[in-house]
Amino acid sequence: MTTYGIGTHSQQQALDTLENMTLGVKPITYQEYEQRIEKAQRYMQHHGIDAIYLNAGTNLKYFTGMQWYASERLVGAILPANGTVEFIAPTFEIGSLLDYQVIEGPINDWQEHECPYALVAKVLAKMGINEQATIGIDESTAFFVADGIAKAAPSLRLVNAKDVTAHCRMHKSDSELALIQRAMDMTLAVHKATASMLYEGITTTEVEAFINKAHKKVGATGNYFCIVLFGKASSFPHGVKEPQVLKNGDVVLVDTGCKLEGYLSDITRTYVFGQATEHQRSMWQHEKNAQIAAFEAAKIGATCGDVDHAARTYLANQGLGPDYELPGCPHRTGHGIGLDIHEWPYLVKDNPQELASGMCFSNEPMLVVPDEFGIRLEDHFYMTDLGPKWFTQPSHSIDDPFGLNNQ
Repeated sequence: MTTYGIGTHSQQQALDTLENMTLGVKPITYQEYEQRIEKAQRYMQHHGIDAIYLNAGTNLKYFTGMQWYASERLVGAILPANGTVEFIAPTFEIGSLLDYQVIEGPINDWQEHECPYALVAKVLAKMGINEQATIGIDESTAFFVADGIAKAAPSLRLVNAKDVTAHCRMHKSDSELALIQRAMDMTLAVHKATASMLYEGITTTEVEAFINKAHKKVGATGNYFCIVLFGKASSFPHGVKEPQVLKNGDVVLVDTGCKLEGYLSDITRTYVFGQATEHQRSMWQHEKNAQIAAFEAAKIGATCGDVDHAARTYLANQGLGPDYELPGCPHRTGHGIGLDIHEWPYLVKDNPQELASGMCFSNEPMLVVPDEFGIRLEDHFYMTDLGPKWFTQPSHSIDDPFGLNNQ
């Protein structure tokens, strides 16, 4: 039996099955950004944190709506425990920053020859924050920025702002869940189209290029990331240096995602081009069963470690592993997702973080058979008060990965 839905279309025919899926998408509102700031400030007040510095990147985006990428030039914001957010940026960037500004607040600027870290200290003083205050530094901030602030204001007590940022970001709102859901739907449609246009002799590079076109067709700007692996290369979780050429009987692993209003999708499908061997079939089913075991262990109040343990225990009972030994699962069961492709919390051994409503996770306890192949089935779920709910339904079977024969 050959795999259902694989290799049935030309590239153009596959693209023609796709359409823009972003119509009706609702971005995060100004009111929600205000609510995020209020939540962070309540936490900061309770834990004695006087302000946090948000560097350019996803934390700045999450709390203020401003999309800007980190570089050697300091662009960021100071979020005080009480009061209004203030921004810090190079003078020549102000015009561009105003285009991206959502939450209102003064922009404090510095010229190229001036020290931006001294400006941070000056703005803190202007906010009424004393020299011995506790300041959280955005955990994604480059060391040179944190070091610069420490030298410019040596009396400040600098701490990791992760407690604040993770506390806020790991619990997704309904609007965030809706954006992630749409992004996942888009990528799943791309997966189906991609599988349909495979043919013997196609290269992984050509498949990656198609996936980029397909993501654009459904309304994304292209791939946020893309991993395509054939045969033995699929046993390396994040790929190999050289492209591969597809052969009959190869395991095909495709892991990709896109971005929608800053929120990410991330789905992996693994199947066989041609007829699966009994060994491939057995390993594929073990991977799916491990994924389901993790999902069933995801209960409100259970820990992230409990979920990882459930997947790993199933695999160990099949003689795979134990722990991270191969053949078996060489990495954690899953990660959080949102504005970052990997964010809190993590489904990893001994993680005591309890599952709560609004948390989102990948579920991907990959199976690696060294020197042969790897099987990764990755879908995401989010926690509700009643338990876990899939963003996308798991792969149906090795012979019909997308369940097309049952529609």
